Amino acid sequence: MSTKLRRPERGMTESEARELLERGEYGILSTCGSDGQPYGLPLSYCIIGNAIYFHCAVAGHKLDNLTANNRVSFCVVGSTEVLPDKFATRYESVIVSGIASEVFDDEKQKGLEGLLPKYSPGFIPEGMAYIKADGERTKVFRIDIGTICGKARR
Repeated sequence: MSTKLRRPERGMTESEARELLERGEYGILSTCGSDGQPYGLPLSYCIIGNAIYFHCAVAGHKLDNLTANNRVSFCVVGSTEVLPDKFATRYESVIVSGIASEVFDDEKQKGLEGLLPKYSPGFIPEGMAYIKADGERTKVFRIDIGTICGKARR
């Protein structure tokens, strides 16, 4: 499930890449519109099984692009440190390619609930009430992970 790297010595194992994906604070979702114009945006997400879940508004540019082309890329950058004297940077990152699909009913609920322990662990009951009150004003998507590739300079 990984892709080839130009610098294979910097490659992460698949388990290291998945660990970074799990602990990432946010990710950059990249889509492509019907006109071929790329579009990348940061978003909150959670991992459930072999999929990335995210929520969004019920209308917008991202949704237009996903309707036109549901193939996506998702990037998470972990720790970084600029090394000025070496003209380099320590970093870790992971890139996922996959297919995004809107989810409904129980799976939508599961995706929304999956965000709570990651972003609001001390407020689970309040988060559940928030989901119940505002869940209909949001869409939830699942990205099925096709490939995953992690890279680091340590």
